[in-house]
Parts: sequence; C-alpha cells; structure tokens
Amino acid sequence: MKHTTRPRTAQTPPNPFPTEAFADAADAVARLAEIYHTNTAFLRDAFARYRLGEPFERRVRACYPFVRIRTEVNTHIDSRRSYGFVAGPGVFETTVTRLELFAGYYGEQLRLLAKNHHVMIEVGVSAQPIPVHFAFAEGIHLEGDLDRERLLAMRDVFDTPDLALLDDRIVNGTYVPDADEPQPLALFTAARVDFSLHRLRHYTATSPAHFQNYVLYTNYQFYIDEFVALGRTMMAASDDPETRAYRSEYTSFVEPGDVVTGNANLGDTAVQGVAPPRLPQMPAYHLKRADGSGITMVNIGVGPSNAKTITDHIAVLRPHAWIMLGHCAGLRNTQRLGDYVLAHGYVREDHVLDDDLPLWVPIPALAEIQVALERAVAQVTQLDGVELKHVMRTGTVASVDNRNWELRDHREPVQRLSQSRAIALDMESATIAANGFRFRVPYGTLLCVSDKPLHGELKLPGMADQFYRAQVDQHLQIGVKAMEILRTNGLHRLHSRKLRSFAEVAFQ
Repeated sequence: MKHTTRPRTAQTPPNPFPTEAFADAADAVARLAEIYHTNTAFLRDAFARYRLGEPFERRVRACYPFVRIRTEVNTHIDSRRSYGFVAGPGVFETTVTRLELFAGYYGEQLRLLAKNHHVMIEVGVSAQPIPVHFAFAEGIHLEGDLDRERLLAMRDVFDTPDLALLDDRIVNGTYVPDADEPQPLALFTAARVDFSLHRLRHYTATSPAHFQNYVLYTNYQFYIDEFVALGRTMMAASDDPETRAYRSEYTSFVEPGDVVTGNANLGDTAVQGVAPPRLPQMPAYHLKRADGSGITMVNIGVGPSNAKTITDHIAVLRPHAWIMLGHCAGLRNTQRLGDYVLAHGYVREDHVLDDDLPLWVPIPALAEIQVALERAVAQVTQLDGVELKHVMRTGTVASVDNRNWELRDHREPVQRLSQSRAIALDMESATIAANGFRFRVPYGTLLCVSDKPLHGELKLPGMADQFYRAQVDQHLQIGVKAMEILRTNGLHRLHSRKLRSFAEVAFQ
C-alpha cells in the first residue's frame, strides 16, 4: 500500500539504515530485527520523556522496516507448496513488525523466495510510521499516564493508528496498487498485524506470544473446562514411560492472565502469572510445544460476530489450521443427541462477512482437515465402517445470526434448510470456515448434536446437563487428536493451492 511521505521536520532515529540487499534470508531477518528494535526503542524513549513533561518542538517519527524482492522474468515453480513464490515479474514489498514473534516465519518465507526466484532480498526503512501505541508490545494505557492536555496534544507529537493502513483489501482481493507502487508480498501490513496483536491480548487476556499453530474454537465453557483439566494433567509428572514421553511433547500450559504452568515431566514445576479478576470476552488457553505447534483453544461465546472478531485477529499469526468444536441443532430425525456432524459445506446466513466475502463464493471442504477429523473420531470412539457412520454424519451445516430462529414462522426456515440439504444448524461454524477461506487458513468443523428442535427435542436445562456430561470430554479428545494428526502430516499438505487466488501473495 502507498506509504505516507515522511515530513522533513520530524525528529527521527539518529542512525538511519540504508536499504541493503542480502543473499541469505537469515541475514535479511537479522537486519529487519535491528531496524525494528532500534526504531521502536526510539519511540518508547521519546514517549517516556513526553510523559514526564518534556516539550517537543518537532514531531517524533520512526517507521517500520520493509522487505522487498524484484523478479525479472516468470519463474516456473514445481512445488507442492502454496507459498514462497510470486506470480510473475515485478517488485513485491511488505512492511514487517514484532520480529521477536515472527523471525522464524519471516525467515522461512524469505528463504523460499530466494531459493525459488534466485533473487536478492532488499531490506530498509519504509515510509510507513509506527504508531506510538504499537511500539509497546504489551500496550500502553494513555488515559492513566497523561493529563487531558497532554493526551490531546499527543497526536501533534506522535503518529497514532491510521485506519487507511489497517484495512483488509489485500486479503479480500480488492487492493489494486498504483502504477508506481510495488505489489504486496504479504496478506497484512505491519500496522494491521500490530492492531490485531493488541486486540488479541484485550479479547483473550493472553499474550500473542503464547498462541500456537493449531487452534480450536468452541462456543461452550464446558469444553474449556475439559481443556483446562487436560492441560493441567499434561503438565503433571508421570511414572509411566509412554505417558511421560507423550506429555513431554508439550512444554507448558497457559491460562488467561498469562498464568503459565510448567511441565513437571521436563523438570519444570513453576507456576507463574496472576489470573485476572474476571475472565475476558473470549478467553484463550494454550497447550504449548517448543516449536509453536501446540494447541490453542478459545471460547468464542455465542454468535457469528464473536467468531469473525477473533478469527480476524488470530489470522495475523498465520496458524496452520483452525477447527470449530461446538454444539448444533440436529435437523434430521435419524440423528440422536450426542451424534457428530462433520461439515462438508455451509449455508451462510450469519451475514457478518457478506461485505468481505460475497455469498456466491463457495467455501469448500478441505480434504486434509476432513480426513484428520474422521480419523480422530474413529480412534477416540474405537468405531469404524458402518458403526462409525452411526455416530457421525457428513453434510451441510447452516449458520444463522438469530439464536431464536425457532420462533419464526416454521415453514420458511424449514423450507430453506430442506432445499440446502442441511443436516445441522449453529451460529458460528460458517463464519469460522469462511474467514479461514478468506485468510488462507485451513479450516474444519466437527459439531455435536445437542438438540433437535424440528423434532420436539429442545435444548432445556436438565436435558443439556445430562448430554454435556456424557459427550464433552469425548468431543474434546477428538479435537485434540485431530490437531495432532494434522501436525504429523506436514505443512505442504495443509497449506495447499486450494486457498490461493489468481495472483496470490508470496507469504502464506
């Protein structure tokens, strides 16, 4: 995207970095990190002086680092990967941020680009200012630190977030650069990434650094209770060699407030952090592995708005897969309470993504996710063949934005659900899947039938309690097992070409 011009009167970091080309991706990432840490430290130091009342006669500005490649000819890529190359000749560029989080990610993307296109990697300082808020990884609370006068005057001294640099035009395929602008190299600009990282801490009460590459979403606290019990059990020491080896694959378990429980099987019995006085809107829990390939679980609550909100922000972390585990209304008389529904299609009546992803865009089932979920159900239930089909049905899931859809004139929704061949209805699954498609994050859905409103079995408190106790633990085990299966299958299978557009960005 077009960057704003840096004013000549601005006070900038004293040691400017000239644009330099690197043959080695690791060297390029090291320079990106040097620029980023120097420039954010400059802003933090200036803000500390501003907070103490020091007058500033000039604007204070530091900018994000950028990375750029230039390709001269079309390159024919023979690869199973869906990333690490550009569509044709041209100049491709993006700004980057939070190198302490993304150094490994950037390094892999740039390594593949250099290998596939035989090009140098250019690194320098962009003209896109770093908002002062984003120079603080954990955020700053201006209202408590500044009086009203200095709070109002802050915009005259520091750059603040600019909505023009935070939109999703690249992701949505609607961004068209000017003739003199480079093509985008990544789905998100640095400012868009920073915005989401700060929102994630707000919504989940955990640091973005704890999020893992495999994400489970749920719409019920019961699942979170089971995941917490699982996480704490995994951290407990075991004398059984097989159990100890399995638990040792995970290094720690993190709960809201960044409460970190170490793994006793690895000799770490420490518990650090303080739980918040109340849970955030969408609390997150992280069963961590050293390489980041553990499992994060988020209680998104009820409704498509929450589902869109959290996936909008988790997407910038570039997870390898996300899956919805939740409850649904079974729409077929042959279904029983507790049966599983593996979604292979979606009826999108959630409406929250209509402006970003038109309804005429199909949301296909992804074979790798479908196979992993089916295998996980078979392994956990110890069923296969016809017996497996008795407890799990594959079909279309309808997601709506009206929790009390049953109170409408019965004929109209029933007719639409019948015409779509839907077998289940919920409020979040289509949103999770559609945003996965939009953000190029592999997605899937495995739901559990909790009621059958079309057949007189409504979700009532007594019925629900009995159902939850019987099924939640097994359903969660299936979700965890599916993620572990996906982890062993290799990223080249997950990040497939199915989610690429005609002229896709190089970074996955």
